[in-house]
Amino acid sequence: MSITKPYHRMIRGFKPGNNAPYSSWAYIRDKEYARAPSHYVRAFLLIQKDLQKIFEYVEPSNEGICAYSYRIHELLMRTCIEIEANFKAIFSENKFTLDSKKFNIKTYSKIDKTHHLSSYEVILPIWNGESRIWKPFDAWKSNDSLKWYKAYNDSKHDRQENFKKANLEALIMSIAGLLVLLSSQFKTEDFSTGGDQLGFSGHDYHEMEPAIGSLFRIKFPDDWTDDEQYDFDWTQLRSENERFSKFDYDAI
Repeated sequence: MSITKPYHRMIRGFKPGNNAPYSSWAYIRDKEYARAPSHYVRAFLLIQKDLQKIFEYVEPSNEGICAYSYRIHELLMRTCIEIEANFKAIFSENKFTLDSKKFNIKTYSKIDKTHHLSSYEVILPIWNGESRIWKPFDAWKSNDSLKWYKAYNDSKHDRQENFKKANLEALIMSIAGLLVLLSSQFKTEDFSTGGDQLGFSGHDYHEMEPAIGSLFRIKFPDDWTDDEQYDFDWTQLRSENERFSKFDYDAI
């Protein structure tokens, strides 16, 4: 079975042929693919900028991982709210009839099945010490809870008792989670107004691929089954009125 039209806000593996190098990314720039994508990317870039300010005082290292503060707590709150906003945007632009007021983290885990969030890996090249791989949604592979999201929820509802849970580790993991969520919708596209730049591969100093915002690096999933992959020629599909499909989340 082939998926002959891309779903809204959902990148996937791409079958060889059908002008694949171009077709596998060009649909992301179509204005019908996602509503106001730059709105979500800009929010992430601001969060990343504020994380870098925190790094001026707390070193990104194993020694600093348990550091906590009001600034770290504040940024964790903002990041997880933004994660929830992205989850809701994916549901709203596809097909899902559940009342958004009833959404919770279990509801959001449906998106792991369509976007393979748990298969993404992220590194922070400026990490001081042995390189660390962040897998923010890995727990969903075994149906476990996300510790960093629980830290957000616990410290949101009872900061006095759970303030220390909102530490640097939870913050970096949540920001890595937001990056994964954006990348699963837009790859590395930041929707900037500048023109395309010529890039060269094969000579990168750091592991993995460049990511939105340039602070982190990312590894995209390579576990798409044959039935999950896209298979279309965007040079032809882009001229059609109905270029995208809506994924039925009610079926999950």
